[in-house]
Amino acid sequence: MAKRYGFTSLEFHDEVRSEDRKNLKDLLFDIDLPINSMNVRMGETFGCAAIPELADRAREDIAEAGDIAEDIGASALHILAGITADPGALDTFLDTLRYALERVPLTILIEPVCHEQLAGYFLRSIDQAACIIDKINHPRLKIMFDCYHVFRESGDLESNFAAHADKIGHVQIANPPDRREPDEGEINYPYFFVTMDSAGYDGWVGCEYH
Repeated sequence: MAKRYGFTSLEFHDEVRSEDRKNLKDLLFDIDLPINSMNVRMGETFGCAAIPELADRAREDIAEAGDIAEDIGASALHILAGITADPGALDTFLDTLRYALERVPLTILIEPVCHEQLAGYFLRSIDQAACIIDKINHPRLKIMFDCYHVFRESGDLESNFAAHADKIGHVQIANPPDRREPDEGEINYPYFFVTMDSAGYDGWVGCEYH
């Protein structure tokens, strides 16, 4: 369907873990679309990279997903922080991301997720994500800038994108208030795309909406 309707790349959540790898690779070869990113295992906590008591599981998930990502030719791996209010979450997340950067030779993405969509998720704001990237200071660690989440959390796409453009490695689009198609809602995407171009962004734009 993606090929038929003119998309030029694909991204996955964590569905690849349950697919027959050979069949998937054969299909990807046939349709000739690159894989721009995929997620680590999501599970009930939506990842666990920032959950101290699941730190070992997070590393296992990263190793597994990293091997799959390399095998299918994905260019980036999204590390999900998880739902947690543990005071040690930040240190755990930093340690886990450092492990991911050592273990997986791809771009590593982190995504702020708004409270409305996922209450309790550790990584909520674009500023929080930028601070984490500054602390680690690695060229392969980037922000997945989901426009819906950033808009619902901050109300301001353009200035947030411009302020953090050098840290953004992937963009996803959807329109509030119902996470619908980009032309139906509160965000003027043609205007926002001008902001992206002006900031020098030349990465992928994924369509993640209902």
